[in-house]
Amino acid sequence: MQQPDPRGVGERGEAFGVVGGGVAWEQRRRGGQGRHGSQSIDRRRWLRRSTYVDRVSTVLSTAFDESESLMTDPVVIAGGGPVGLAAAAELAERGLEVVVFERGATAGAAVAAWGHVRLFSAWPELIAPAARRLLERTGWTPPPSDAYPTGAEWVRDYLAPLAAALGDRVRTEAEVVGVARRGRDRVVDDGRETEPLTVHVRHADGREERIRAGGFIDASGTWGTPNPLGGDGLPALGERAAAQAGRIDYRVPDLTRPAVRDRYAGRHVVVAGSGHSALTALVSLIGHAGDAAVTWLLRRGGIGDTFGGGDADELPARGRLGQQARAAVESGGVRVVTGFRTAAVESGRDGRLRLVAEDGRTVDAVDRVVALTGLRPELGWLSELRLELDPTLQAPVRLAPLIDPNVHSCGSVPPHGVRELAHPEPGVYLAGMKSYGRAPTFLALTGYEQVRSIAAALAGDRDAAERVELVLPESGVCGGSGGYDGDGGSGGCCGVAAEPELIQLGVRRGR
Repeated sequence: MQQPDPRGVGERGEAFGVVGGGVAWEQRRRGGQGRHGSQSIDRRRWLRRSTYVDRVSTVLSTAFDESESLMTDPVVIAGGGPVGLAAAAELAERGLEVVVFERGATAGAAVAAWGHVRLFSAWPELIAPAARRLLERTGWTPPPSDAYPTGAEWVRDYLAPLAAALGDRVRTEAEVVGVARRGRDRVVDDGRETEPLTVHVRHADGREERIRAGGFIDASGTWGTPNPLGGDGLPALGERAAAQAGRIDYRVPDLTRPAVRDRYAGRHVVVAGSGHSALTALVSLIGHAGDAAVTWLLRRGGIGDTFGGGDADELPARGRLGQQARAAVESGGVRVVTGFRTAAVESGRDGRLRLVAEDGRTVDAVDRVVALTGLRPELGWLSELRLELDPTLQAPVRLAPLIDPNVHSCGSVPPHGVRELAHPEPGVYLAGMKSYGRAPTFLALTGYEQVRSIAAALAGDRDAAERVELVLPESGVCGGSGGYDGDGGSGGCCGVAAEPELIQLGVRRGR
């Protein structure tokens, strides 16, 4: 079994080993080769990460030493999804005051939005430990351990009861729109360390309020900011107009609903993306709208390991999804176009679309596009906080080297917690999918462990905060993003998808 690298936790010199030694560690794991050879990684990027360690260590010491003064105000959490509610349960269990702001009408609103999708994991892996303990005290009956819920079932049978158990700590239809130090913008040093955080909240009825906070956890996720179809990270020319006209969707369609299925049946549908969301859409289209003509667009130069590890995947349901998608392609039900990076979306007189690639190739007579090219964090409302984010992934700089799909290999993501998630702004953390920035294949089990460590740190429990123990399931392939025109067959992480996986999680069994 892959053992976590011991340098992921411990004292300052060990932490420096993770950041400063990340390249060497990765090259040792892969026979001395970086992404394109031993000298291919930008050394300045790694140096920037390593020099950050001293500053983070100072911030962490301050957080531990001054935990009592910090906790005179509540910890505020943005986002009432699985990770945000798990954080609230952890903090409540430690006796800390906490409030969760969820902009949706109910807790788990983002999960409910993809309620028709079935999870890869059975119930035991979908329930956070502190949340289970809280629910059990209410007389809650856990769902069958061998069942694989849909998103809607996850909300109904777990997230909604958990929010109810947390009571008035969870406030819905209330969006966090800004966070800062009281009376200090991000430029001002003077007096900054003695001022509490201020969290600006906007309610659905238009009311605004400002909350004093001793700590802040951004668990708002990335669901609201999908990546565009455009191959350069910006919307392709004409993409916005096509989306406004209802021709481009950025979510997996619920084809079990007749009204939705009718929009796809008998049409030429393009699915863009190489992650599990794209595979889910392909399988769903073949199964529920079999008379649709389906084209699958891949930016990479070949299919490679896009279908995943099959029987070798430690999450069997995820392995089966890849096998089903492979069968759909091999049967001729899906046309595959590789190396296609969309530059423009043109609309014809008949209302159908024409997709134009950077190299001039086209996909014509398209009725609908399902763009599942990933998700990205919304960071604008955090602009007054002193965050230290990796310039590539937009993830915390000490976490980024551990999750970078350009460099890390199978099983190479070690356990991580508060030390990897800390910022120059004391008491502020990004958790869950938000912490991964643009990195793919986030596992929610990781989020549960993140918030356990964060809660311990905010409570002043240094030992518990630094004791991070988690083994993640492997996908059974050694592929990843590959090169610009590669097929994803070598050089990256196990089973890299084109987008973060929202809640696909599990634990190793029988090891």
